[in-house]
Amino acid sequence: MKRIAIQGLLGSFHDIAAHQYFDGEQIQLICCATFEQVYENIKRDPTVIGMTAIENTIAGSLLHNYELLRDSGTTVVGEHKLHISHCLCCLPDDSWETISEVHSHPVALMQCRQFLANHPDFKNVEAEDTAGSAKYIAEHQCRGWAAICNASAAEMYGLKVLENHIEDNKHNFTRFLVVCNPMKADFMRPLTETNKSSIVFSLPHEEGSLSHVLAILSFYKINLTKIQSLPIIGHEWEYLFYVDIMYNDLTRYRQAIDAITPLTRDLKILGEYKEN
Repeated sequence: MKRIAIQGLLGSFHDIAAHQYFDGEQIQLICCATFEQVYENIKRDPTVIGMTAIENTIAGSLLHNYELLRDSGTTVVGEHKLHISHCLCCLPDDSWETISEVHSHPVALMQCRQFLANHPDFKNVEAEDTAGSAKYIAEHQCRGWAAICNASAAEMYGLKVLENHIEDNKHNFTRFLVVCNPMKADFMRPLTETNKSSIVFSLPHEEGSLSHVLAILSFYKINLTKIQSLPIIGHEWEYLFYVDIMYNDLTRYRQAIDAITPLTRDLKILGEYKEN
């Protein structure tokens, strides 16, 4: 049985992503209040696997999670893209007429902004977790409160769905990364089956330094699918570049990494895995 650390409670989108990624396998979830706790569980027990959101097609990148990943010492061994759909749910005895507050994670509230704008009488309250909001309402019998969460979480906690699919954009996806202790990586995925890599590096403050790196990746036919820059704290106008690249030849990929390493500073491979 695999033990998977996730941020959020049972019924959360991390829960759904974990069950979809490990479909057909026996898993035990370790529910964490924060992303920091996910990595703390892996550090405490190297057999634990982590699943953590890294970007959303609407909200963008989860910048803090990039920093946590880089500092954690874990390796990315997989990814999963999950379609995000929200519902508005409440206690069975409540109705549209009795709802006064809506509770959810701030990202979920943002993703349902137009829906909430159509209900200006609802007070929007930020919470730590979508499923956690549903659980709290159910356990404390909060009359007049509603939660925004996935419909499966509403069912799990015995709440009534007032309206489903309330997200503003129906093309709403979150990308999750599967991370583990480096010693466990080879058991999680054969390296020969990988075609995607996440790397991070900094660059000397010189003209054309980034373009030189990109030119080399192009020469080796490496497809850059994402680049995210974050400032280096304490070093004004210097940045870390988090880059996702695709390859169809493992040897050429290795050659490309060797070629760009002398042009970069502190290059680190965060993980090699198969695109989902």
